[in-house]
Amino acid sequence: MVEPGKFFRESMLKKGKVIPMPDINDKLPERSFLPRSISSKQPFSTLKVSELKHIFHAGDNSTMETMIVKSLSECKRAPNPGEIRRCVSSAEDMIDFAVSMLGRNIDILTTKNVNGSKQSIMIGSIEGINGGKVTDSVTCHQLLFPYLLYYCHTVPKVRVYQVDILDPNSKAKINNGVAICHMNTSSWSPTHAAFLALGSAPGQIEVCHWIFQNDLTWTVVD
Repeated sequence: MVEPGKFFRESMLKKGKVIPMPDINDKLPERSFLPRSISSKQPFSTLKVSELKHIFHAGDNSTMETMIVKSLSECKRAPNPGEIRRCVSSAEDMIDFAVSMLGRNIDILTTKNVNGSKQSIMIGSIEGINGGKVTDSVTCHQLLFPYLLYYCHTVPKVRVYQVDILDPNSKAKINNGVAICHMNTSSWSPTHAAFLALGSAPGQIEVCHWIFQNDLTWTVVD
């Protein structure tokens, strides 16, 4: 079962429409980026797990070791066709990657808070980024690591929206959400949870989702 509201169609983003919102809470512990002057000197490879275990006092077969190996493996994973991806462990590295993919005239967006999470919400005013036109973006997701680590990847052919999220009973604004709609899903796996939830197949529909707490999307400024 896919959590209700985790994936939805672009047509659901209509003012006054009531839809379910999934759990958008960040489940990972709070951590901080390292300054690049420090992060650039840290070992960061599956070949150097023993060094990382020593730095972070991780025992053999410990939860910490499993976490380190899993995240390093995710960073090493081959990109999807047409995708460029990079793991970043400093704010400077994230900004540099976003600029290298999108140019210098960019903005960073994220959902403001977690209000409405796991509840029915009402869609309020909607603003399409870049005039609502299909655009490119860079999305960054957290990975579990001893310090703050994101994997960032290019996301071509998307529409990005900023959405006022309202309480369906009082109609009061409770959140400002960021929704991203993938307009080309032809390269996605047929077993992707989005198709299970929406009852379709790769390339036949667009798929939208919210940007969860502490995930980030970089876009070209209008």
